Amino acid sequence: MRQLNLPPALTRHCPFLFLVLASLLPVGTATAQFRPSQQTAVEDVEKRAEELKQVNKSIWNFAEVGLKETESSALLVEKLKSNGFQVKTGISGMPTAFVASYGKGKPVIGILAEYDALPGMSQQVAPERIALEEGKAGHACGHSGLGTGALGAALAVKAAMKKHKLPGTIRLYGTPAEETVIGKVYMVVDGQFDDLDICLHWHPSSKNEAFAGSSKALVSVKFTFSGTPAHASVSPDSGRSALDAVELMNVGANFMREHIKEDARLHYVITDGGGAPNVVAPTATVWYFVRANAHKDVEYNFRWLQDIARGAALMTRTTLNIQVDTDCHEVIPNMPLAQLLEKNLRLTGAPTFTDEEKVFARRLQAPLTEQFGTEFPLAIDEEVHRTLENPPPSKGSTDVGDISWRVPTGGIRTSCMVARSPGHSWQNVAAIGSTIGEKGIVYAAKVLAVTAIDLLENPQQIAAAEEDFKLRMKDRSYFSFIPKGQKAPRSIR
Repeated sequence: MRQLNLPPALTRHCPFLFLVLASLLPVGTATAQFRPSQQTAVEDVEKRAEELKQVNKSIWNFAEVGLKETESSALLVEKLKSNGFQVKTGISGMPTAFVASYGKGKPVIGILAEYDALPGMSQQVAPERIALEEGKAGHACGHSGLGTGALGAALAVKAAMKKHKLPGTIRLYGTPAEETVIGKVYMVVDGQFDDLDICLHWHPSSKNEAFAGSSKALVSVKFTFSGTPAHASVSPDSGRSALDAVELMNVGANFMREHIKEDARLHYVITDGGGAPNVVAPTATVWYFVRANAHKDVEYNFRWLQDIARGAALMTRTTLNIQVDTDCHEVIPNMPLAQLLEKNLRLTGAPTFTDEEKVFARRLQAPLTEQFGTEFPLAIDEEVHRTLENPPPSKGSTDVGDISWRVPTGGIRTSCMVARSPGHSWQNVAAIGSTIGEKGIVYAAKVLAVTAIDLLENPQQIAAAEEDFKLRMKDRSYFSFIPKGQKAPRSIR
């Protein structure tokens, strides 16, 4: 591969020029050789590749939902402790949250690990919809690989720090319940990220790219109405229906939709609608997600929704309890970190996939073509995509957002799924458990590791990220609907 050879003084004193020139090279072109410290990290990941694949497979098999990831968390903690990390568990009142540290002093670089699965998504590594265990959870968002890749990166950085006497601290944050945007939010409120200089993250995806966009803010809230039970036929006048209140609230919310911004979202599910048709429902609960591109819009819409709920309670002569489970903010992007991560995606070189893997990918795509008519030009995306400045916000939400309101935060995606695979699909469960997912995991571990070493060795890159962060946060202030002192829930369902 062609090299870009620039004078050392130029790359040292003009890092942004280096990044700009790097972005002009063809995709897949190496921009420079790894420094010795980075080479040590890359070699450590390669040496551990089989171990990392086994960790992914173990967490994939555990398939534990958020706040219940006991075995998944324990496995990651055991690997970290056995490799010289100091680990604190039970962080922020969550049994499956942990913080693992190696080194001392500044800078402090954090890497995020997630490991929760999605309910009802059990799937074999097979191109047909076949549950591994009917009704069980499955890693339809690829978090078995996410936690594994983050682990590989942290261990590789530690190996480089030890061999090359690098100053600073590397931390791996075990963050549970990302799917319900809980873990990181409560860890942020608890101050777990306050002394970080930079936070890095990654996510399994259907493409390779640095993440420079935002996401949707989200409030997760349960509205519980309490009424009076009565015989629904003999004495309905003696009852007050909590289910009526839920239904009236939902009608109000559905009429509200017409008058909110187009980026806003309201979704709900009735989790308790009473026990039997012939009993006036004494209790009923509806669980809402309230989303928008900006937290300030979530604040406005959620206050409106609360008024609708209170109105429903008044109409039905029931009482209302509002339980906010979590309040997640949109991601604040950071271009210097995105550019650095893209440089290292290219420098590391995206994995290529075998004909056998591409045939497997095509078979995963086939049901989507049959059912939805989706066309798939690629089986697996092997390109490193260019980083776009100010791309459209993601339509999803992540509790990474709350960290990005406290500290400069940057992330990547790597190809672990088939091209254009829909999120939270059984296809993703199959892919992340296959060799396709394994290649993306190892790639992500290398990129995160060499990026963390860049930050440990080059303070000017941290300074550039901090400056970008300050500019973006200038007119923002962090507000949360979570009541002060409220503990993280022990269970979300």
